[in-house]
Amino acid sequence: MHDGLARVGRALRWVLLIALAMVFLVPFYLLVRNGLATEQEITSPAWTFFPRELQWSNLTEVFRDPALPLARSLLNSTVIAVSTTLGTVVLASLAGYGLARIPYRYANVVFYAILGTLMVPAAVTFVPSFVLVSSLGWISTLRGLVIPTLFSAFACFIFRQYFLGFPRELEDAARVDGLGYWRTYWRIVVPNARPVFAAVGTIVFIGAWNAFLWPLVIGQDQEAWTVQVALSTFTTAQNLILHELFVAAAVSIAPLVVVFLVLQRYIVAGVERSGIDD
Repeated sequence: MHDGLARVGRALRWVLLIALAMVFLVPFYLLVRNGLATEQEITSPAWTFFPRELQWSNLTEVFRDPALPLARSLLNSTVIAVSTTLGTVVLASLAGYGLARIPYRYANVVFYAILGTLMVPAAVTFVPSFVLVSSLGWISTLRGLVIPTLFSAFACFIFRQYFLGFPRELEDAARVDGLGYWRTYWRIVVPNARPVFAAVGTIVFIGAWNAFLWPLVIGQDQEAWTVQVALSTFTTAQNLILHELFVAAAVSIAPLVVVFLVLQRYIVAGVERSGIDD
């Protein structure tokens, strides 16, 4: 009796998981289906699961569209996302390690002040940040798009929580060998903290890739557009080309899917080992 109920419970869980997976996959299916269809098939009231003939030429067409610098915007997004990820991970990990390990009278005060910034709406700091970037002459530059977004209070919190639980024995052994805080961090802590680095890096990369408002305001020249800004031009165009919109959207999320599939196990492992529930 008990085994029968357990099997039924497992079956119900699988059915629920499969149903939820199908729901979450619907947007991806629509992107691929409509991206490889003709304009008539997209707008036709007679729905077909897949186009009668896959229009692979839509992929080359969207890259050749002179009104949409998709290749350039993809390159910009890649450079910005990678730069932001590397900078954020380095700065936040150094701050987190310092707050967790270096004795300082006001370490907790600084930590709580950093956490307090999480409660400040982004809209409050947006205008001052824009004025500062504009006064420095960083409009439509990589510096203006990357530097103001480098520090993350959330990433600092994750690193600090992780380093609080990091084995002190490894650091004590490093100090016996004559290593200071700096070399202990680079030689001992970083190599043994790969899961949390990968988890934070993945989250930061996805956020930087999907960022829209700041790149829209700062990247005013077409040469500085990110892929999200380039996609927004479809919705404001007088002549909306649907198949190009869907193809461009599918291309824009492809790097995120690859990054997530490769590093997804680190996201869970990193959060679990960070002591976030302490």
